[in-house]
Amino acid sequence: MYNINDAINLTEYNGLKAGKLLDINAKEILHISLEKDAIFPKHTSPTNANLLVLEGAISFFINDLEYKLTKHQIFNFPEHEEHWVEASADSKFLIIR
Repeated sequence: MYNINDAINLTEYNGLKAGKLLDINAKEILHISLEKDAIFPKHTSPTNANLLVLEGAISFFINDLEYKLTKHQIFNFPEHEEHWVEASADSKFLIIR
């Protein structure tokens, strides 16, 4: 149901490479920054969303599960499911929805 995409981290340098990370009809991209140990409190997304970690490390909590995400990982999650985020390091990430 939930998937962590490591495509960016696993791409090797070999000349020029291009690849599609997401195939979505995004309407907005949000930039979030969280100081170490800060919490983005419980909330829901109005649409299916993708989270892309730009730097740092976060724990994403959804449906009583914890997903540890680090730099360049992509995590997708569905609309209307309550979730929250805690930063284990100073972190920046994008929400694409």
